[in-house]
Amino acid sequence: MTEVADSVRRGLEDAVAYARGDKSRGRETKVYVPEPIDVKGLRRRFGVTQVQFAARYGFKLATLRDWEQGRRQPVGPARVLLNVIDREPEAVERALRRA
Repeated sequence: MTEVADSVRRGLEDAVAYARGDKSRGRETKVYVPEPIDVKGLRRRFGVTQVQFAARYGFKLATLRDWEQGRRQPVGPARVLLNVIDREPEAVERALRRA
């Protein structure tokens, strides 16, 4: 078996063992997962339309509608940004302000 294939095989074996509870064969990585957010409530709090909110923060309108109607949930960087908008809207406005 090649060195690369052997490394992949060992990694997969470690992953399976870790998933089964053997913490000695893997690395535990802590990942920050932001709080879920009520996108519709956030937008309404700012008193803007979906079109205005999407344009202001760079979201696709269809994506915003999916979030608000519960078809999808924001994940990853979008969820982080929405949490920052919720907690520190002035900072986001300053960061996005055009020169």
